[in-house]
Amino acid sequence: MNGIVLIIDDEKKICSLLSRIIELEGFKTLQANTGKEGIKLLKNNEVSLVISDVKLPDVNGVALVKEIKSIKPFVEVINLTAYGTIADGVLAIKNGAFDYLVKGDDNDKIIPLIYKAMEKANLQQRVFDLEHKITGKHSFSTIIGQSKALKEAIDLARRVSQTDTTVLLLGETGTGKEVFAQSIHYESPRALKPFVALNCSGFSPELLESELFGYKAGAFTGANKDKKGLLEEANGGTLFLDEIGEMNLDLQAKLLRVLENQSFIKVGDTHTQQVNVRILAATNKDLKADAASGRFRSDLYYRLSVFSITLPPLRDRKGDIPALAKHYLKEFSDKVNLTALKMDEETLSILTEHSWKGNIRELKNVIERLVILSDGKLLNKSALPPEFFEYTPMENDYNLQQIEKQHIQKVLIHTKGNKAETSRLLGIGLTTLYRKIEEYQIKEF
Repeated sequence: MNGIVLIIDDEKKICSLLSRIIELEGFKTLQANTGKEGIKLLKNNEVSLVISDVKLPDVNGVALVKEIKSIKPFVEVINLTAYGTIADGVLAIKNGAFDYLVKGDDNDKIIPLIYKAMEKANLQQRVFDLEHKITGKHSFSTIIGQSKALKEAIDLARRVSQTDTTVLLLGETGTGKEVFAQSIHYESPRALKPFVALNCSGFSPELLESELFGYKAGAFTGANKDKKGLLEEANGGTLFLDEIGEMNLDLQAKLLRVLENQSFIKVGDTHTQQVNVRILAATNKDLKADAASGRFRSDLYYRLSVFSITLPPLRDRKGDIPALAKHYLKEFSDKVNLTALKMDEETLSILTEHSWKGNIRELKNVIERLVILSDGKLLNKSALPPEFFEYTPMENDYNLQQIEKQHIQKVLIHTKGNKAETSRLLGIGLTTLYRKIEEYQIKEF
């Protein structure tokens, strides 16, 4: 069992004796003769357990427990005293001590107690590390892209994540709304509580209500026992409602009640239940227009859209496509145990210029296809889906200004936004390039 034991006692002989006994069990030890020395060692070492005398020259060992716990919550503390009192023992446990022992009377208990305390400390540390690994996996820093529109969306999401405000995520299908919802949750004070996602388009109205609110036994045929709804499952954390625009009007009224007073009634029940849940919602619909036409409750719309964030489509952030493609190339290569897979420049250029109506989700699927069909270490366009090579003229394709705008955009992408190099390749003056960027409202890369 790993871990360092810190012994704090002003009697040096007792410190040395305890240290020898504990080291014989295979643990490393540190020694301090005052509370101040002990705190310094605690801060600078990976301590799992503190054994502290109650009577120290500079601090009461029982009070020291609280300070130790405030610095390192997962460190366990055992208090030792020559003259134990019930009041000190109660206060020590209240302050977070693992146990409280009287010196001399409990020599046979100290080693088994150390093992139990170390086991608890190590378990708590592993849980803590695992939770933070999960939160790190879903942080905003993992969202790929440097485009201005994406950075603005991330900045808004990061700011609102620290609050309990309801957030409405807007954007086309596949733009990463659930990824944003997860990042908002895992960078919020609710990060260590549940994140529960529900796609409102995947259920009939009746089933959606049961999933959301749960039901009582006997509420309908087949309801043999009480069932928790996702609101209860998310209690203390966050509930993400994807495709909120698909929810019917009756259910919208019940959701509004949750948003207003954090209460709901299970299907088949008559009693109100309270929850503490943050609601995040997403849609690819124009909810404002739906609210105006009566297809969506206007009161719910205004309650949901207290803070809205629009995620840009991939076609408006083409400069991010190479980085996204490389990320998914590595992800899928690792899944099939292929290493050093690369994509040739022509294929990467084709991906960059594609319209991506399915956005990031479509790009991810295409990269997975490329990896599956690869027969070497260099991926090429031969494995791309047929639609990449089909051309259907659009009305704008015949407009000279539109063609010029698209060509300038392509060259800017190629030069990664370098205006001087772009003007050289286009054969126009730098002033002319700036004028056309402004005239055509070309996005910066």
